[in-house]
Amino acid sequence: MTQIDLINNRQVHLQQGGVDALTQLAALSTGRPVWLRVGRLFDGCCERVLEDADIVFDAKEILAVGDSSKAIELPAEISEMSQPDVHLPSWTALPCLVESHAHLFLEGSPTDFATRKQYLQQTSETLLQRAQDRMPTILRCGVGAIRDAGDKHGVGLALAAKAKQHKGELATTPWIDSPGAAIHHQGRYGSFMGQPIEEFASASKCVAGRISDGADRVKLLVSGIINFKAGRVTAPPQMPIAEVAEIVKAAKANNRQTFAHASGAEGVENAIEGGVDTVEHGFFITDDQLARMRDRQIGWVPTFAPVQLQVDRAEQFGWDTIVVGHLQGILDKHSKMLCRAHELGVTIIAGSDAGSCGVPHGVGLLNELLLMERAGMSAIEVLLTATGRSANRLDFAEPVGQVAPGFRSRMILTQHDPTVTVANLRQPKAVLADGAFMFSDESTEMKGL
Repeated sequence: MTQIDLINNRQVHLQQGGVDALTQLAALSTGRPVWLRVGRLFDGCCERVLEDADIVFDAKEILAVGDSSKAIELPAEISEMSQPDVHLPSWTALPCLVESHAHLFLEGSPTDFATRKQYLQQTSETLLQRAQDRMPTILRCGVGAIRDAGDKHGVGLALAAKAKQHKGELATTPWIDSPGAAIHHQGRYGSFMGQPIEEFASASKCVAGRISDGADRVKLLVSGIINFKAGRVTAPPQMPIAEVAEIVKAAKANNRQTFAHASGAEGVENAIEGGVDTVEHGFFITDDQLARMRDRQIGWVPTFAPVQLQVDRAEQFGWDTIVVGHLQGILDKHSKMLCRAHELGVTIIAGSDAGSCGVPHGVGLLNELLLMERAGMSAIEVLLTATGRSANRLDFAEPVGQVAPGFRSRMILTQHDPTVTVANLRQPKAVLADGAFMFSDESTEMKGL
């Protein structure tokens, strides 16, 4: 049956065949609304999982969602239908995932810094092409939206500009927004992805410059990074509270959110008291800081993956047992604080820091979610951090992250229920996105990611 045949047929019941049925359903959705019934639905909005759920959608948006025990309101085009186009009782549906911290200009799959250095010697045009080339695979992993975390080469801005051109239209890549170059201080951490604040007469003019470049958000580097050998952040923060506050004020005046790279209790403190929207990484965060983040509605993106890699590949990186002990201690404390943040009601947002050495795009987020689950969060709570909860806090310009009326038709469907364990996201799954069908499994080729 051709796509034209499917579109012209008013009622196509594809009860069997799973993947084949979904392939045809995706094609059919480009011509009319379609009706899918699944055994379980996690909508990305709440902890409850709907049993025997109906989803009515076309290629652009979800039109209706309901419980099959009650009659669902069908669009006029298919109002005469008495049963779904496709019924998959053993399948679970959930929204495509939101990756909230990824450096799209970087390739994350290599695990050696020599390869990284060579990669960064390419032209900005080549870096952009490499980033564009990996987008279909990222979407096939189930990632439907990305908050780029900054680069000085204009790659994230170019990808975000392209996404805006197709806003509300069918697309074959995730939705993307970007801050452009991160803001840091001359001679301090971040030169590979940022441009120094010293290039401008004031912090507010620096923010204005970023916005003029097309930034959707403002990324600031408040601290340095962890000294793995010492097991702590050894350098003092590069931005004091007053400077952070000035950047935040300028960003808010231009209706832009701010997100701050911050690790070490002092760096996290400056980010919180400066009033940022989200704290990125946040290693060595304290109970008191988490409580203030909850009260001020500051989100937290914990990014376990890059540090976990240092433990998993310790021999390759040349770490001895003392350094590995430091690293494991950092991760154990981070796990404890993640659970504490959840108990306190802090808005936890999933981001993998993809593009970091050894953290591939797409796959890296799936690994990050598993690390969050292993830290002590339930599978459903982890899924919320990568779907509706994060999308709502980050306020994307596209309605993503939920299977609900008015949201984009971007869904993961799988016979391996992720609400039982997020490890199942690495099992074979289907991705329906804007009328396109993709299938992926644990053998996803990571070259180029």
